[in-house]
Amino acid sequence: MSSSETTPPTSGGPDHGFTLTKRRRWPYVAGAAVAIVAVAAGLTVPRLLPEASANDTKGATLYVATAEGNAAEEALVDYVAKEVAPDYGIKVAFKGLSDSTTLNRAVSEGEVAGTVYQHKLWLSQVLKANPDFKETAATPVFRWGFGLWSSKWKTVDAIPDGATISLYSDPANEAQGLWILDRAGLITLKPGIDKGYATQDDIASNPKHLKFTLLDFAAQSRSLDDLDAAVGYTEYYLAAGIPVSKQIYAPAAPDQFAGQLTVGTKYAKSDNVKKLIAAFKDPRVQTFLSTDSKVKNILLPVDAK
Repeated sequence: MSSSETTPPTSGGPDHGFTLTKRRRWPYVAGAAVAIVAVAAGLTVPRLLPEASANDTKGATLYVATAEGNAAEEALVDYVAKEVAPDYGIKVAFKGLSDSTTLNRAVSEGEVAGTVYQHKLWLSQVLKANPDFKETAATPVFRWGFGLWSSKWKTVDAIPDGATISLYSDPANEAQGLWILDRAGLITLKPGIDKGYATQDDIASNPKHLKFTLLDFAAQSRSLDDLDAAVGYTEYYLAAGIPVSKQIYAPAAPDQFAGQLTVGTKYAKSDNVKKLIAAFKDPRVQTFLSTDSKVKNILLPVDAK
């Protein structure tokens, strides 16, 4: 289609030997639209450029993230922020994020300085599922309260033949649950296996013919009355209103299940992050874990027995 239209000479007017043309307006409209887009791009492009991470910015606040609503881990970060971090010349603050993938992406990309919500085995699951994430477990900080719970039985020995016991439904915490049952003498695991990666296929003996059901964190604690026993985290049971007295066995977890300060690998040697790691290694953190009521029974010192 032509970009102009011919307009016949006005009736009775002089003929100058040419015809008048009236251009379509759309090229100008389109041109204006392009100009507007260009201006808008000029305004927005700078905001799309990556900003320097707080990890690399002197004096910036270093956020340590955990899952939203985790009061004990928030209390730990707040303690480090107020009582420890200033002595290392850094500013620290807590940030709650919605889920594991969001947390770990933020750590990997330097949107937050670190997280303290996971042990090494969980981190290995995350990195396997998300190969673009680059994270390092920098130092163990605490051990979670984790044990065998029952509303029906007062001791391990009282658990009957054929009892149903719940384990968590993710592989890392299922392995930790099997480790607890092995320590309690309810099952034995095959010799020589890495117990941090144990599955039900690694059970060598099950003398009480226990049956296992896999449930997620919140569902397990809510279902305790319908089970003979369950192996899970103290924080979920307390959150469900279940008293610690129903935890019938709770040995100290092995090192691979210690909660780690996890940082982005590319930032691990930055001055800010090295100071953050040093702050979480400070002995006052372990004293806080052993004495403060906000974390009692939930977060235990690394050397808890």
